[in-house]
Amino acid sequence: MAQNETLFAQGNTLYNDGNYTEAIEKYQAILDSGMHSAELYFNLGNAYYKLNNIAPSIYYYEKALQLAPNDKDILSNIAFARNMTIDVVDTIPEVGFSKFVKSVTNMMSFDAWAKTSVGLVILFVILFLSYYFSYTSLKKRLAFVGSLASIILACGSLSLAYHKYNLVQHDRPAIVFAKEAQIKSEPNLRSTEAFKLHEGTKVQILDTVQNWKKIKLADGKIGWIVNDDIKAL
Repeated sequence: MAQNETLFAQGNTLYNDGNYTEAIEKYQAILDSGMHSAELYFNLGNAYYKLNNIAPSIYYYEKALQLAPNDKDILSNIAFARNMTIDVVDTIPEVGFSKFVKSVTNMMSFDAWAKTSVGLVILFVILFLSYYFSYTSLKKRLAFVGSLASIILACGSLSLAYHKYNLVQHDRPAIVFAKEAQIKSEPNLRSTEAFKLHEGTKVQILDTVQNWKKIKLADGKIGWIVNDDIKAL
């Protein structure tokens, strides 16, 4: 830990002095030791950005956002980095009920939703016991309504936990590292070219076949890319 803190401080000093390549080496040494943090990824993204290496810059900013999704500095810097990419990918907006469900689901992690459902079940048991042992009709009525609401909310929380878990499991983002990558319609070099992508573009990995990855863009386009041309987050 002390050694990593020393490396981090040395990397910051080198960065402030404009020695970005040497700073990256210090930061990378920390990653090689098995330690990581949002601050470390953020500084790596900044160093690569200063060197105009767009793909690794966006990659490490994205890594930082995975650990600190609401950090304003990371969000600001990754926006600058994304502006330097070539590909313009329009995001298909979600509307209606699916948008509402997704926004509610993303309010908490699946662990938090699961814990909430457990807490609501415990509340249901307490209220049900109160209903059972109460002698006045008002207390019975209130306990019954409360217990019914608790079990309904517990089922809802459990459903949201399951939905959030599925979203996380199917979220397999990656960054294109090749200067220019040919996206094929099938996982072989002889297949027709579907479209091209350039460094820094974010994609979703859907499947793997040998040394090919099936990817999907935010606008719905799907194709196959060589493994070496992307790096999974």
